[in-house]
Amino acid sequence: DDDAAEGKIVFKKCMACHTANDKTNKVGPHLVGIVGRPVASVEGYKYSESMTAHAATVAVWDEAGLQAYLENPKAVVPTSKMAFAGLKKEDERADLIAFLKTKM
Repeated sequence: DDDAAEGKIVFKKCMACHTANDKTNKVGPHLVGIVGRPVASVEGYKYSESMTAHAATVAVWDEAGLQAYLENPKAVVPTSKMAFAGLKKEDERADLIAFLKTKM
């Protein structure tokens, strides 16, 4: 089962660039409400052209899309600003998504 408490621990890998507790953008956009949110839609954040193009083909961050992106961001959006290599363990990705679902 997906574990939001474990996901909170996994989120520590994301904290240098993202927030999940408030709508403050850092190097990356805030992640409040990311699950179910339109792709590349955070007000005040300047997305890369490739992420904006991705948003034209994938309208919403659903769990399957987040799973794929978090596993290998550059495979999904090759020239995005995200420098993070990804989370290779499926359970870590699932737990992270469970945690992010609590941040609405």
